[in-house]
Amino acid sequence: MSTTASVNSKTRGLWVAYGTNGVVGSIRHSDDGYVVVMSAADAATGTYPSLEVAKGALYSHMIPGSGWPRYQEH
Repeated sequence: MSTTASVNSKTRGLWVAYGTNGVVGSIRHSDDGYVVVMSAADAATGTYPSLEVAKGALYSHMIPGSGWPRYQEH
């Protein structure tokens, strides 16, 4: 297995965001960037250039006063 394949398998994926009351959203890596989808949303919130920016975007769409979610890669 090449180094590139190894890196790609680690950077492509799905991260689920957990708040105090359960799942609040998810982040999926695509060819265009990191796509944020909030739980029960009909459409994606947006696509962001990095995982860290996507995490911040997801958090900004949570209820004001919420704690930072726990992210788990799937």
